[in-house]
Amino acid sequence: MELLQQFVNGISLGSIYALIALGYTMVYGIVKLINFAHGDVFMIGSFIGFYSITVLGLSFFPALLISMAACAIFGVLIERIAYKPLRNATRIAALITAIGVSLLIEYGFIYFRGAQPVAYPGDVLPAKNIDFLGITISGQSLFILAISVALMIILQFIVHKTKIGKAMRAVSYDADAAKLMGVNVNNTISATFAIGSALAGAAGVIFGTYYVKIEPLMGIIPGLKAFIAAVLGGIGIIPGAMVGGLLLGVIESFVSASGFSLWRDGVAFIVLILILIFRPSGLFGKNVKEKV
Repeated sequence: MELLQQFVNGISLGSIYALIALGYTMVYGIVKLINFAHGDVFMIGSFIGFYSITVLGLSFFPALLISMAACAIFGVLIERIAYKPLRNATRIAALITAIGVSLLIEYGFIYFRGAQPVAYPGDVLPAKNIDFLGITISGQSLFILAISVALMIILQFIVHKTKIGKAMRAVSYDADAAKLMGVNVNNTISATFAIGSALAGAAGVIFGTYYVKIEPLMGIIPGLKAFIAAVLGGIGIIPGAMVGGLLLGVIESFVSASGFSLWRDGVAFIVLILILIFRPSGLFGKNVKEKV
């Protein structure tokens, strides 16, 4: 029974990692860039949700939508200002820029707002617990899981059933051929950043309401773990990011329940080392030779 409860908790945590990991994997699939500023978009989304609830007096879902919209715009601005001028530059230049953008967001936010943490109101999510098979499962965990799964389903619909999704898949497969077929590559890349950043903003609000405390550097560890989840599932593969996030959350939950809570953060990096040694392409990836 205890195992089932830990599994549900792990899936809920993993769904947050999965939402962030989707942004990493979508951007990499389109422009082959690891956007290390993505974790900071997650942080910005969490604070936008917090101020929407505490200052504007909104409930959870309006705050979630505002955060997603604001982060989508923020993601597009990052792409247009920082990454678009480096579209034809070397990968190392883009990678260094991504790290620089991350630091700029973190410490710029601290400069204007301060570094003190704040706490989400405790009544944002339903607190009622559910009894199932003799165990008590947190209603918040199930609520978070339901929202995360719904967002992932919506993403799958966008990618596979809409015009912009078809353009994203075409650019991911061959950007030059897509351009020759009339696809606006620049707009498609911006749309990819917008969608990925919106999901990160949603994850920020969900994280804040579940773990209560947020602060300007909160995006570092979840951002790294989401990157590990994307690598675990196969970087550039959307279903892989989902599965990788959920799997990583379950692993962390079982490690904590086993009495090794101090290893909770470290186990993610152990997973990264193991996956790079034994299956560098990830669980869903294929080994493809690439000329460097």
